[in-house]
Parts: sequence; structure tokens; C-alpha cells
Amino acid sequence: MSALRSNRIKKNRLSAAVFAAILLPCAPAIAQEAAADEGQTETKQEQATNLEKIVVTGSLIPQTELETSNPVLIIDAEDIHSRGYTSVADILQQNSFASGGIQGGETSASFTQGAEAVSMFGLDPGYTKYLIDGRPMANYPALYNGSDVFNAIQGIPIDLVDRVEILPGGASSLYGSDAMAGVVNIILKKQMDGAILRIRGGGYSDGGGSNFRVSLAKGFNSEDGRLSAVFGAQYEERDPIWGYQRDLTDSINQDGYSAATAPRDYLVYGYTQLSDFGFGNYGYVLPDAAADCANVASQFNGTEELQFRPGYGYYCGSMLSPGWRTIRNGKESGQIYGHVTFDINDNVQLYADALYSHDATRYSAGSNYTWWGTGIKYGYFYDPDYDGFINLQRVFTPEDIGGLGYGDIMDKVTNKSYQVAFGLRGMFGENWDYDLSFARNESKYTSRGWVRWADAINAYFEDTVLGPQLGVDPYYNYYPVFQPDYAAFYSTNLTPEDFASFTGYAISKAKTWDDVFRAQLTNSNLFSLPGGDAGLAVAIEAGNEGWDYQPNPGYLNGDVWGTTDVAGAAHRTRYAAMSELRLPFFDMLTASLSARYDAFDAYGVKVDKPTWSAGLEFRPFDSLLLRGKYGTAFKAPTLSDTHQGLSGFYSFASDYWRCGLPENGGYDPSDLEGCDYDSVQFFGTQSGNPDLDPINADFWSAGVVFSPLAKLSFSVDYYNWDIRDEVAGLSADDVLLQEYYCRNNLEGGPGVTSCDNALAWVTRGPSGQLLEVYTPKVNIAQQKLEVLAATAKYAQDIGRFGDLAFSLNYTRTLDHTLLPQPTEREIDLLDEPQANWVYDAGPKYKADAAVTWNIGKFSTTVYANQIGPTWNYLAYATDDPTYVHASGAKAGKWGSYTTYNLGLDYAAMDNLTFSVKVNNAFDKTPDDQASNFPGTTSTPYNNYLYSAMGRSFYLEVAYKFGQSE
Repeated sequence: MSALRSNRIKKNRLSAAVFAAILLPCAPAIAQEAAADEGQTETKQEQATNLEKIVVTGSLIPQTELETSNPVLIIDAEDIHSRGYTSVADILQQNSFASGGIQGGETSASFTQGAEAVSMFGLDPGYTKYLIDGRPMANYPALYNGSDVFNAIQGIPIDLVDRVEILPGGASSLYGSDAMAGVVNIILKKQMDGAILRIRGGGYSDGGGSNFRVSLAKGFNSEDGRLSAVFGAQYEERDPIWGYQRDLTDSINQDGYSAATAPRDYLVYGYTQLSDFGFGNYGYVLPDAAADCANVASQFNGTEELQFRPGYGYYCGSMLSPGWRTIRNGKESGQIYGHVTFDINDNVQLYADALYSHDATRYSAGSNYTWWGTGIKYGYFYDPDYDGFINLQRVFTPEDIGGLGYGDIMDKVTNKSYQVAFGLRGMFGENWDYDLSFARNESKYTSRGWVRWADAINAYFEDTVLGPQLGVDPYYNYYPVFQPDYAAFYSTNLTPEDFASFTGYAISKAKTWDDVFRAQLTNSNLFSLPGGDAGLAVAIEAGNEGWDYQPNPGYLNGDVWGTTDVAGAAHRTRYAAMSELRLPFFDMLTASLSARYDAFDAYGVKVDKPTWSAGLEFRPFDSLLLRGKYGTAFKAPTLSDTHQGLSGFYSFASDYWRCGLPENGGYDPSDLEGCDYDSVQFFGTQSGNPDLDPINADFWSAGVVFSPLAKLSFSVDYYNWDIRDEVAGLSADDVLLQEYYCRNNLEGGPGVTSCDNALAWVTRGPSGQLLEVYTPKVNIAQQKLEVLAATAKYAQDIGRFGDLAFSLNYTRTLDHTLLPQPTEREIDLLDEPQANWVYDAGPKYKADAAVTWNIGKFSTTVYANQIGPTWNYLAYATDDPTYVHASGAKAGKWGSYTTYNLGLDYAAMDNLTFSVKVNNAFDKTPDDQASNFPGTTSTPYNNYLYSAMGRSFYLEVAYKFGQSE
């Protein structure tokens, strides 16, 4: 066996032993106790030199210390299995660091409903750097919330994960852009003896979500030990969960503080003199609502009926229509993984890694997003029979669709991605290691979205309901005149064949890629210091990355009815240089320094940024570590931020210039009360800005790790972020106010841009009416965040009763503020309810804990996850924590929310294990939140933080074969 091969095996065996252990922080104390038990007299440094050095996320230099100035949380394969995690996303979303709310499968019609993301510490999902085996993942091709680049983490095979390492805090001095909130390194299996087959199946006690997963992983070693490989594959499929399969989501809210009010499935509304509610009221305008609704009573499985909304009028609706949406995606996915090393000689090794993933999700946004109306094309039409301006609106029912109803028109998102890397590493000289590599990531996204074709759907209803246009209205000489056949509107004559004639699917495609060449030199024995050997690592990187998002042309040119999208494409080269120095000055004191320079060049526009970090570790005695770190971090402008195409929206703002005109009253901008143009509608536009600067941050942390006993340890760490120059759309109000000052040649104003820009960004009609405001993305926002995180671990041997292991993680947000625009006030994201919801800041604290009992062939684990109190809906809606509704419902906070996972493993034989897992064992759902929502909502809970899915259960068998004795 070659020397290089032998050295690598030792490192991997140590890693496996370390990360399978429960008490990472107390390893120094354990080692000391073991030495004392054997009568040894080695010093701490002598003990350390007997350990092989390993690399843990947060450092490039191999080292023996298991706790350093970087507080890394490690979740190994044993934790993943025993706690019942079902995916890599599940591991991270349940972690106490993941305190922010996120869009996902329970968020109907979100921009990335087919993706899974994580918000660390309530920061944007794109602020976390995700690595697989230390290499950055490719960005998800679609944009989170329609504008933000992020990593989707659903395509990683959980059965092939060796461990997940989470480094909280800014780490750009080692990992570059995006490492603002922290770094997540997902490490796949690198060595196996034999093979393991896992088969797992399960479902939900309330129905839906049935799932099946199978995986196979096998290790290979050549007889001479020079060739080593691990190959694995995983396949998984999962049924969707529909809203009608859960009491909380099967209908409109029945338990709200206001009366349950069905959606307006069939509605004729507008302004007429003949309306029961008088001219100028917004409500039902036909004389016989009961008869009309009786005609469609068979729809939605016979639940469509006459409804009344106070202040608006009558319409037809079904209390159960909201149930026809998915609250968890259906899924089919598969991954193939391989890792190979070959020792050319004692000092040189070739290696290669590959991971391919195919992930397809299916979902339905439901009836709220599956409708037709006249307002999209006409705004209003004029009906001379009622002397009024009217609109029609109707939902498509399962009977209209035919077959399986909404199950036949589900959207499907497919993501195919791969990550490959190959390289050469070895040793030269006395203590130098080198690593030369090339890696490529690529992710291809295909969205098959259900759509209504604009010309076809309008033509169908013009032919069957509206009839021919009879001119324009007599009041404004603008709106079309129709005399509709209202009986045809309120009928069941629309057949599945008719429905299919004006609907279909639109295919959109997107792609991201990232190529990088990397060279690294490392010397972990650079020179001797009183505390040990100094270590040095230097590395350079060069590569390119790209993003290309091409929606179906119909979304952009109007061929698709009622839905728009935005396009964009760009690529850029990037390069970086970095170094790290570790200096153990004394046995008690070690310092670490790191620095990095990153540069990005897109079409001649260069963005560069140096970052640095310094850390200290002070060990006054073996069982106590005091640590601290200070550094800078950054996030480079994303390709979508700089090159996203033009997109539009409608909004309202104050027209300061028109209000200030003498003929309109000459209002001062500080007081527009009484001005007719105080709130006017405009069309807003926004696009990427190639002149954006990086987002910058200062970060520091301080903490303590204490191991009073060999099997007991505690750690407490404080984190502080000061984030500046965040990218946000400029406020239309600020642009219009700047325009006022510029048009009147006045000094002052908000100062958000130049007069040339302000005048160019505001478009007005011939009479000065406000038409359009362009609000570009700019570096404008600031954010401050303080967090306290604590961990505790303990193990106890209880003799013939086996052994127990305990672990606890707790994260508390102490302060989180945001300054959205320089002209606005600072917002408290924790204590202001509306801001907390709007920015998905989440609870003040989150915790998780596990207790494992091993005895004989049995092992059982109880895992608890708790979300701290969060603002309720009334507090959000009123932004007043003291508000009390007339019904008695009160603004305030929901209480803490705790779920429990139970697991039992039985080792029937040395190579055969059976497992039973029950997640959310007590079927906890946020049903008690419904009373704090109005009776008009179909989602009476905060689905960014809580889940309505309930209890799930899984059975698994694991069989090991081919292992050497």
C-alpha cells in the first residue's frame, strides 16, 4: 500500500470517528481522561501530534483541533437517520439557525414553488453559500420571489450524505461571494467497505403524500490499494398532498374572526344605476342571483351556491373550492453519484467526483389562479341594458376541466443538474501539499406551466357570452359596449373539450452554469511556534458563470392570458486569490488570519472586492475555549440583478409635481391632504442594473466552549452583522419626489438620483398625467442583525440499560433591523408585526433537541423542534400589537410551536436493520391560528413558517453486504 494511500485512509477514519461521535466539543477532555486512565503522562500537545489532521468547513488548513474560532455545527449520517430527516432541505430547514420564513410547496403560485430553500437567521436565502464536497453549487435557474438568485437544495441524495457542516456568519475571506449568513457544506460519502441497500416507504396519517425511496451505495478497493471508489444511486417518488385532504385547507376559513365568505367563483360586478346597491357601488348587478347560482349548483362536486358579501352583494361561490390546490408538491427524483481516487505513486493522486440529479415536481396553484374575466382585456365593458360598467369573472371548476379535474392540469418543473470535478493532488518537499482541480456545475430548468391562451379564451367567451361589440360607451367614449347572454355565463355548458380548446401548456427554459479552475498549496507544518506548528494555505481560482432564463414568448408578448414573466441572460468571468495563516503562538493562544480578493467581469464592467478575517482561540485549560472572530463579507451583484429584463407592475403613489401646480392647488410635498393626485395609479417598470456594487458586511463573533466533564459540553456564541449596500428597487415615491424638485429647479429632495435620471424615469401623458415610473435596482438598503446561539451535548453510560445521548441547539435573534431606503425610517423586523411578515424575518428563537437511547439491538430517538412565538395575523394586518377585533380576536403572538419525531431501529442481524420513523408524532398542525384570520382566506396559517401536513410515518430496511471481515 502506498504511503499516500495510507495517509488518506487514516484521515478518513479519523473523520468518520469524529463525526459519528456525539460530543464534538468535549473531545479534548475525553482524550485527556483516556490518557489518565491508562497512566499516561502525555501533554496536550503530545496528544495532538498523535492525531491525524483533518479539514473542517471554515478553514483550508488541516488541523487537529475539533473546535476553533469558527463554530461549525456538524450533522452526521447517524443524526440524519435517527432524527427522521427526510431530505437535505429538511435537515437545514429544521436547524435552529434556519429561523426565517420561506416560500415553498405550501405557498400556492410562488415564483419557485418547485424548489426548496432555507433562510438562515431570517436573511435572504441567497445570502448563504452552499457547497457540495467543498465546491459551490450552481444557482437555481429560476429566481426566488421573482428577483433573487438562490440555491435550491432538493436534488441532493440524502442516503449518500456523510455529514452536513454548517458554519454560521460571514466567511467571504475563504469562500467569496454569498457567504454572508454562513456556509453549508454537504459532504457525500467518500469511502465504504462493501455496500448498503436502503428501501423506505411511508405516507401521512391524514392522507396524501405517499412516498417511496430506494438507494444503493457501494465501495470498491483494488487489491493493491491504489484504486478506491464509491458509487451510489437514489430514487424517490412522492404523491402530492391536496388542500382538500386537510381540515385546515379543505375550504375557506370556517373558524375566522369574521364570517366565512366563499370565493367569488361566478361574479358579475360593476357600477350600474339598476344595481340593488345603487350606482357607484362594487357588487353584484343582476336581478336574480338565486336563479343564476342554481344553474351552476352542480359545480365543485355540488357545493356551488348563492353567497352574499356584506357591502358588495350576491354572487355564486363554493366554500370548498380552495381545496383544489396542492399544499405539498408531488415529486419524482433520482441521483447518481461517484467518487474515485487513484494513487499514481506514493506522492501523487488522481481523483474525480460526479453527481447527477433529475428532479421533477408537480403542483397545482388551485382555483384562485384558474379563472377568466373581462377585466384583463377590457377593464370594464358598458351594458346599455343596465346602464352601467360591468365585468365578468368566473373560475374553472373540476367539472369544466373533466377527467381528474385539477389533477389533470398540474404544473410541472423539471430540474436536471450535474456537478463534476477532477484533479490531481499530492505532496512535495518536506511538508507541502498541492491540489489542482477543475469543476463544473450546470443546472437546466424546464417549466411546463398550465396557461390560458389569450386570443382563444377571449374568443370563446365573446362567442358564447359577450356577443359582438356594439361600439363604445356614451360616457367616456372608450369602453366597449356588449349585451351579454348572462344565462350562458351562468351555465354548465362549458365542456372539457371547450376548456381544452383555449388552454394548454407553455414551456419555459432556464440554465445556470459555473466553471472553475483551482490551485491550492498547503503547509500545515510551516514553522514551529511555542504552541505548535504554524499552517499556511494559498489558493487561486479562475472561471466563468452564466444565467440564461428564457420564458415562453407568450408570457412576454401577451399570447398567454393573465400571466407575465421576465427574461434575462448574462455570463461573466471571475477570478480570486486567497490565503490563510494559522499561528499557535502558545499552548493557550492561537490566531488565524485569512484574506481573499474576488473580481467579476461582465461585458467589460468589472466588480471586485477584497475581504479579510481574523480569529483568536484562547484555551486557559483543556476543557475551556474562548473564541472570537472579526471579518468582512460581501455578495457580488447577481447576474439577474445586473441583466434581468424589463418587468412591469401596477401601483399607487403621490404625484407631487401635479399637486404642486398652481392650477391644482400648489400643494407642498410635505402636505398633500386634499390634493386630487395624492394617490394615483401608475405602471411601474424595473430591470437589472449593470452598474450595481457589491453588498458589503462587517461580521464579528465571540463565544465559549466548556467541557466540565468528559461527556458533557456547552457552547455559546454571539454573532453580529452590519450589512450595507443591499440591492433593492428604488422607491417610486422617492423618484416622483425627486422629479418635483428637479422640475421646479429647487434644492434638496430625497437625493436618490440625478435630475437627468428622475426626469427620464417618469413618463407623463400630453396633459401631464402620470403614466409610468421606472424604479431601477440600486444599492440602497442596510440591515443589522445580532444572534445568540447555544449548544449542549451529553452522553451517559447506564450499564446494562445501555447508553443515552442528549443534544440541544438554540438560536435567538437579539436584534434585526432594516433601513429599506435612505429616506425612510429604520424598521424593527422582530417587534414590528407587519415588517416581520413582509420580510419573513421569523420568530425570535428556534430550538431543536434529540435524545437517543441505545440498548442491545435497539436504538430509539426522540427529536423535538420548536419555533418560538411569532406575530399573529391580526397583528400583521393592523400593525398594532394591542388591536382587539369586534369578535374578541386579539392581535398579539401565537405561542411556541413544537413538533416531535420518534424513531426506532432494530438490528435484526449484523447486516440487517429495520427502522420505524414517525415524524410530527402528535399530528401538530397550526389549526389554532385559523381563529386569528378572516373568513375570507383559504390559508388560515402562516405557511412560510408552519406546515399543515401533519403526522407522517416511514418504514425502512437497510441491508449491508459484501463487507470484509
